[in-house]
Amino acid sequence: MIEKTQSPILRVDDLRVAFGARKKWTEVIHGVSFDVNPGETVALVGESGSGKSVTAMSILGLLPPGQARIEGNIIFEGREIPQLSPDEMRRLRGGDIAMIFQEPMTSLNPVMTCGNQIAESLAIHRGLDTRAARAETLRLFDRVRISDAERRFSDYPHNLSGGMRQRIMIAMSLACKPKMLIADEPTTALDVTIQAQILSLVKELQEDEGMAVLFITHDMGVVAEVSDRTVVMRNGDLVETGTTADIFRAPKAGYTRSLLSAVPRLGSMAGESLPRKFQIYSRNSGEAEDIKINETPASAPGAPLLKVQGLTTRFTLRKGILGRVAGRVHAVENVSFDIRSGETLALVGESGCGKSTTGHSVLRLTEPDAGTVNLNGENVLEMDKDKLRQARRRMQMIFQDPYSSLNPRRSVGNSIIEPMLVNGLATREEAHYKARELMTQVGLLPDTLERYPHQFSGGQRQRICIARALSLEPDLIVADESVSALDVSVKAQVVNLMLDLQQRLGIAYLFISHDMAVVERVAHRVAVMYLGEIVEIGTREAVLGNPQHPYTKRLLSAVPVADPSRRHVSRVIDEREIQSPIRQPDYVPPSRSYLEAAPGHMYLDADIS
Repeated sequence: MIEKTQSPILRVDDLRVAFGARKKWTEVIHGVSFDVNPGETVALVGESGSGKSVTAMSILGLLPPGQARIEGNIIFEGREIPQLSPDEMRRLRGGDIAMIFQEPMTSLNPVMTCGNQIAESLAIHRGLDTRAARAETLRLFDRVRISDAERRFSDYPHNLSGGMRQRIMIAMSLACKPKMLIADEPTTALDVTIQAQILSLVKELQEDEGMAVLFITHDMGVVAEVSDRTVVMRNGDLVETGTTADIFRAPKAGYTRSLLSAVPRLGSMAGESLPRKFQIYSRNSGEAEDIKINETPASAPGAPLLKVQGLTTRFTLRKGILGRVAGRVHAVENVSFDIRSGETLALVGESGCGKSTTGHSVLRLTEPDAGTVNLNGENVLEMDKDKLRQARRRMQMIFQDPYSSLNPRRSVGNSIIEPMLVNGLATREEAHYKARELMTQVGLLPDTLERYPHQFSGGQRQRICIARALSLEPDLIVADESVSALDVSVKAQVVNLMLDLQQRLGIAYLFISHDMAVVERVAHRVAVMYLGEIVEIGTREAVLGNPQHPYTKRLLSAVPVADPSRRHVSRVIDEREIQSPIRQPDYVPPSRSYLEAAPGHMYLDADIS
């Protein structure tokens, strides 16, 4: 471990940033100060809009000139960064300070191979010739554990998975041996297993290279895993700063307590059979506003509301002028489960495992190839168009991205009212009255019905989507990663809302997620998917408390532990990437059998991971 010194490599003192033009400026960063020492990791924490990324962009001088005004001191190794010339700034960026951005696909050049993008940086900053730059790029690929480096050198960004693209970004940031790395939400969009790999890689590289790291995130679980010290921001203000251990043990600010209280901790539900709401703390007083345990009733006895058997969905891949069948994506393969009224079945797994396709197939947004989907005893897959539309009144979906699922040219009121009018459930006057009631139900002001989606925050937009789904009084809601993109405290609020609605209205949820800690809070039962198949299914207590399939164990072992005292405890990280579900046209899936670990707890008698 690199020994920390007291002389900071980076000092940010009374940073103020304003955006605007001409004479009208709006200050968004209000006097933020912090240090980063050599070899140290400092976490910059806060929700979306808190000013974290603006602070990082200010350090590297990446804010648009003429539209941003920076005041205060930003000192790197004794140099005032705002006073550097353009040539000096160019040498600083990528040379002494490197940055990893949140979304690698938008940061990498789509028309250059991954290898050439790194080689170009080596040629510019280190003066290497073509052969030397290629050799160094291949060494960097090996350094960040990219397999088959020679082939990956010629791959384009779109040929790689999200985790692999993020490794390319890390390799690029290390190319010039920087003294400091700024990582801006580098794991937010990644699955839990890939996130664990990237966090482990960053920690290992930091120890080997002696880099200082400024790690920007809103995930307090990640903070506990990576940081020595933490700086908490809110609305452009510095709320609290201190060692990570002290902040987790005894947070002083109400806002910090609210962030920590909303962190789902895997294992916190041990011994409890029912879902439980998050504690929500006042951001000002730090007192608990709601600590009531959600008394969601156990699933009702009798026939299931939804019964899925042998569901299979494949996508044909064609190539050539004649459209020859080149292969098939086995997205969902012989999947079976059931859900009762008032029950939540969580469908979990990594991206590409078939979770969302399963949800879409249940609602026939994607047409399955085989199987049955019975809703109250009627097979949805055999319904004609009119009957299917009637059935969809009882089955609604909440999508992951609320902004793209709301029409930006319609007021949110119209988006909620239209389904009721189309399905003939109410007159316009009755629908408007019900829309106001629904807005109140989801914790929003009825007077905001005339606003448009862009005038709401991400969490508020998701509440609007929930209100729209409730407008048809459904029996079943398919929630497809409905809280994955939300900040931790907003995520807690939306989860609490969904549990409240389930308790009051008896709604059944098919809760699709890759976040195992959130699943532990909301689910009665859990089904684990891999490569289109359910590899384990049972009660939440059984699957999470006594996992049987190797893939389930892999998912659970990758969940960040929100305990700073465990930061230096080495974890065995599974470096395997999820396999491809693409098969040859003549591929016949093997016959599968399940073993019973306990009553209702089944797991696949095969390790396909």
